Amino acid sequence: MHAKTDSEVTSIAPSSPTRSPRRPVYYVQSPSRDSHDGEKTTTSFHSTPALSPTASPPHSHSSVGRHSRQSSSSRFSGSLKPGSRKISPNDGSRGGGRKGGGGGRKECAVIEEEGLLEEEDRARGLPRRCYYLAFVLGFFILFSFFSLILWGASKNQKPRITMRSITFEQFKIQAGSDGTGVATDMITVNSTVKFTYRNTGTFFGVHVIATPVDLSYTQLTIASGTLKKFYQGRKSQRVASVSVISDQIPLYGSGSGLSTSSDKPTAPVPLSLSFVVRSKAYVLGKLVKPKFSKKIDCSVTFDPNKLNVAISLAKACTYS
Repeated sequence: MHAKTDSEVTSIAPSSPTRSPRRPVYYVQSPSRDSHDGEKTTTSFHSTPALSPTASPPHSHSSVGRHSRQSSSSRFSGSLKPGSRKISPNDGSRGGGRKGGGGGRKECAVIEEEGLLEEEDRARGLPRRCYYLAFVLGFFILFSFFSLILWGASKNQKPRITMRSITFEQFKIQAGSDGTGVATDMITVNSTVKFTYRNTGTFFGVHVIATPVDLSYTQLTIASGTLKKFYQGRKSQRVASVSVISDQIPLYGSGSGLSTSSDKPTAPVPLSLSFVVRSKAYVLGKLVKPKFSKKIDCSVTFDPNKLNVAISLAKACTYS
């Protein structure tokens, strides 16, 4: 800017109205300090008494221009409120970068650590939740497999039954009447049947029972007996006997083919003997209990001349 001359000042002064002396305000900006600690930047305002226009030095206009430029920078710096931190271009690259970078790395480390802990908890939590189920399932599979092995092994160790003999102590036919008073021939039989029972099981015993032992003549049961149940230990055998008896059984015409003398038959009488032997083993309590069943059918011929004599059944029976 060019400084005005005295003639210009004097020519302007009469034409302008008389004004009260203006008091210019001088702005003094305190030196701002950029610090990494976020120190506050303040702007102080000072007013000083101004000289009258006549007493103002020739360079007053230049100073006013200079102060106007300073005031613009003061307005920029003064717009920051007290307590606010001045933003410096180097702040983010230096201090902020360092702090922000360190904090970011810590944050990432914490997040990564939490992720690893969650994965570890997940890896641990799955076996814990499934441990009981896996144990029960594994135990059930192993136990079933073991039971199946025991069952298969025990089923191959079937008991053996061998018929030995039958002895007739009494075989009598006489006339009589049934409970309703109908006249018919009546038969009385007293006999004993013997057989051998052998348990072939190497690691289990068996409980033995049997159906009634029936002695028949032309499909008519003339005598019957019951086998007492017994227990047979592993790898052992016994001779079992059954009393097959009857008393005054009506024949209802079936005995017409029997020729009798006094009260005894005079000719051999064909008879049949049949029963079923059932065995049960408790290999593993009541969980593994194999069962065995054998049906026995024998053809017997009664000889009136052989009372109280054992009749061999070794070759007279079939087993099924």
